[in-house]
Amino acid sequence: MDKKSLTITSFALFSLFFGAGNLILPPLLGFKAGNLWWLVALGFCVSGVVVPLMGILAHAKLQGTMFDFAKKVSPLFSTVYCFIMYAIAIALPSPRTASVTHEMAIQPFWDTPYLLTSLIYFVLVFIFAINRTKVLDLIGKLLTPGILIVLILIIAIAGFTLDFDFADSTLASPFSYGILEGYQTFDAIGAVVVGAVIIVSINLKEKDLAYDDKKRLIRTAGFWAGLGLFIIYTGLILTGALFGKSFDGDISRTALLSGISIATLGNTANLFLSVLVSLACFTTAVGIVTGTSDFVKSQFKDSALAYRITAFVGCVLGVLVGQFNVGYIIAVALPALMFIYPITIILILLNVLPDRFTTPTVFKNVVLATILFSIPDFLGSIGFREPIDPYTSWIPLSQHQLGWVLPALIAFVVSNMIQQKSELA
Repeated sequence: MDKKSLTITSFALFSLFFGAGNLILPPLLGFKAGNLWWLVALGFCVSGVVVPLMGILAHAKLQGTMFDFAKKVSPLFSTVYCFIMYAIAIALPSPRTASVTHEMAIQPFWDTPYLLTSLIYFVLVFIFAINRTKVLDLIGKLLTPGILIVLILIIAIAGFTLDFDFADSTLASPFSYGILEGYQTFDAIGAVVVGAVIIVSINLKEKDLAYDDKKRLIRTAGFWAGLGLFIIYTGLILTGALFGKSFDGDISRTALLSGISIATLGNTANLFLSVLVSLACFTTAVGIVTGTSDFVKSQFKDSALAYRITAFVGCVLGVLVGQFNVGYIIAVALPALMFIYPITIILILLNVLPDRFTTPTVFKNVVLATILFSIPDFLGSIGFREPIDPYTSWIPLSQHQLGWVLPALIAFVVSNMIQQKSELA
C-alpha cells in the first residue's frame, strides 16, 4: 500500500461524503447548541461521519452492489429497498441542491422566484444526464479543494478572532438532535448507493493488491477521510456557536452560512464560496439523476428508453420540489429519513460484522425489529406524536426519536443466542 494510493483513496472517500448541501447543516446546529456545541458535534459526526464510513467498509467486505446489502433478508426485500433508496435520493437531496443554489447564489443578487431557478437548473441537469461527459467529473475534482480551502479559512478566522463566549443552548437533547440532523446529510444513503463505485475504482486501479490489502487500504483511507470530515463538521459547528449572539434566532441555514462567510472573509470571498457551492450542488444533482437512471435501466434489460424516462421524471421532480426553500425540503425529508435511515444504519452494521454473527435469520429478525420500532418515530415526525405517545413512551430512547436502537440490539443478541443453542443441540 503506497502513499499515493492511500492519498487518492482518502480524498475520493472524503469527496464522496463532502456534499455542498451538507455545508448548510453544521453552522445552524452550532448556532442553536451554543455552549453545548461539542455534544451536538459528537451526535452529528456519529450519523454523518462514522456510519457512512462503516458503509464503505461494508462495501469493501461485500465487494458487490447495493443489492447485496439487504439480500440476506430476502431478494424481494432487497429490490424494494433499492427502489426506495433511489426514489428518496432523486426526490429529496437532488431538488435540495437547486434550492441551496438559489439561496446561496441567486437570491442575494436577483429577486427571482425559486421556480425559475429550479426550472433552469434541472433543464441543465437533464442535458448533462442524457449527454454523459467527463467535464463535470473534472470540475468536481477542483471544486472540493476550493470549498475546503475557503471553509478552513472561515473556521480559522472565527476561532482565532472571536471570543469563546457562547450563548446558552436552545436544544433540550443536543446529542440526539445532532444524530437526527446528521440524517439530513444523506451520507449513509450515499455510502450504500454509490459506495460500490469507490470499491470498483479501487479494484480497477489496484488489480495486483490482495483482498486483505484492499480492505486495509480502504480502512486506512476511511480513517483519514473520516478525520477530515470530523474536523470540518466540528469546525463549522464551533463557528456557528461562536456567532450565536451575532444573528437573529430564526435565521435560515443558508443565510447563516453566508453571514458567517461575509463576517470572516468579506463579500468577495462569500461570492466565491456561493459560486463554488452552486457548482458542487449541480455536479451532485447530475450524479444522483444519472445514478438513479442507471439503476432503473439495469432493471429493464439495459433499456436506453428507461434511462431517459427516469432522468426526465427525476428532473421534473427536481423542479417541483426544488421550488421550495431549503428549510421546507429538510422538513419534508424528515419523515422519510426517520423510516429509512434506521434500516440503512442496521444493514450497514450487520454487513460490517463477522458472518458468523449475521446469518440470514439474524438479518431478518434485526431488520424486522428495526422496521417495527421505527414506525412510532415515523408517525411522530408527521404530527402523530401526542396520540401515540401513551403507547410508545415505555420504549427506551423513544423520547429522542431513537426508539429502534435497543429493540434492534435485543433482536441481534437473542437471535444469536438461539442460533448458538440450536448449533450445540
